[in-house]
Amino acid sequence: MPRAKRGFKARQRRNKILKEAKGFRGGHSKVFSTAAATVMKARMYAYRDRRNKKREFRKLWIIRINAAAKENGLSYSRFMGGLIKAGIELDRKVLSDMAINDPAAFAKVANMVK
Repeated sequence: MPRAKRGFKARQRRNKILKEAKGFRGGHSKVFSTAAATVMKARMYAYRDRRNKKREFRKLWIIRINAAAKENGLSYSRFMGGLIKAGIELDRKVLSDMAINDPAAFAKVANMVK
């Protein structure tokens, strides 16, 4: 049986990792072993931060809604509680956008909540 040196497939596998490591600094984009470790770490961070991004945006929306609600004489919790009681089904993303881009509409919603 002839000897198989795995040249093409091994190079293909390494090049795939090195391509993904483009833009990393120093040996992290040039040397296969360090690039492989860095890419693995980068994938872990990407996976984790796709979930963290959702948390961060929700926090941002709540901060914006709270600030706009305070301008209309309500706390965040009273505002959100009032929304439920009034039967207004607007999510935090929409309310946050309203608070920034259309304060008059947000004020109307706040008056309905009161």
